[in-house]
Amino acid sequence: MTRTFRFGVVATPQGDGDSWRATARRIAQLGYSTLLMPDGLQLLSPFPSLAVAASAADVRVATFVLASPLRTPMAAAWDAHSMTVLTDGRFELGIGTGIPAAKQSAERLGMPYGSTAERLAQVGETIDRVRELDKDGVRTPVLVAAGGPKSRALAAEKADIVTLAAGPLADIDDMAAMADDLRAKAGDRADVIELAMNIFVVGDEVPPWTKQFMGVDADELVAADALTMLRGTPQQMAAELRRRRDRIGTSYISVNAQFLEQFAPVVELLSGT
Repeated sequence: MTRTFRFGVVATPQGDGDSWRATARRIAQLGYSTLLMPDGLQLLSPFPSLAVAASAADVRVATFVLASPLRTPMAAAWDAHSMTVLTDGRFELGIGTGIPAAKQSAERLGMPYGSTAERLAQVGETIDRVRELDKDGVRTPVLVAAGGPKSRALAAEKADIVTLAAGPLADIDDMAAMADDLRAKAGDRADVIELAMNIFVVGDEVPPWTKQFMGVDADELVAADALTMLRGTPQQMAAELRRRRDRIGTSYISVNAQFLEQFAPVVELLSGT
C-alpha cells in the first residue's frame, strides 16, 4: 500500500519558552505535520516540552525517540497517554532501546541500563502498558526505532510506525532489505505499518555536529549513495523521495531543525501526495 507523504522536524528547545513556541508555529506554517523531539538528560524533558509546543501550534508532536531504560514502562505509558488525551490525539510515542549515551543518563537517574535484550523487552512492555491505557476511542500511535532482526520483529508485532535504524552509509538496497524483512515479519499487519525515515543532511554540506554524530563526511555519503543525505533542487529531492517510497515504502520523512527552511519547498511539493 502506497501512503501519502507527511513530514516532520526533529527539534529541541534552544532558548526560552517563547522561542520554542515560535519554532512550533513556524513548523506548522511551513506545512510540516509533526514536531519530533529526542530524549536524554542533556536536553529538556520531552513530555513538557512537547506539551508546550502542541499548545502553541496546530501540529502533531512526538518523541523521537524515548530511550527505554530511562523510565519504567508504566511511567512512559502514563506520560504518553496523558499527552494523547491533552493534545486531542496529536501525540505519537516514539521509543527505542537508546543510543550508547543513554547508559550515562540511566545511571544518573538511578535506572538499570540492562542488556540489549532487556532494553528491547522494555520497549515491548511500554507499548503493552500504553495499549492498556487506550480507551474510549483514545489511542496513542507508537513509533519504534528498529535496527536489528529482533527489534524489527517486535516492531512488526506492535508498532504503528517504524523508522528503520540503519547505519549512516546505508543505501537504498540496504533499507529495502530491512523493509522487506519487516513486512514479512508483520504478515497481515504489514499494510497498517507506516514507514519513517530521518534525513540527517539536506544539501551538500554536513554540519559539524552531524559529522561528529555519524562519523562520516559528505564525500563518504555521496560515494555510498547514502539515504541519510538528500541533495539537489527541491524538484530533484522530491523525485528522490518518490523513488525511495516506491522501493522501500517510506512516506513519513523527518529532517533536523537546521534544515527547516531549506527543506520546506520539498514539503510543499509532496505533502499529501
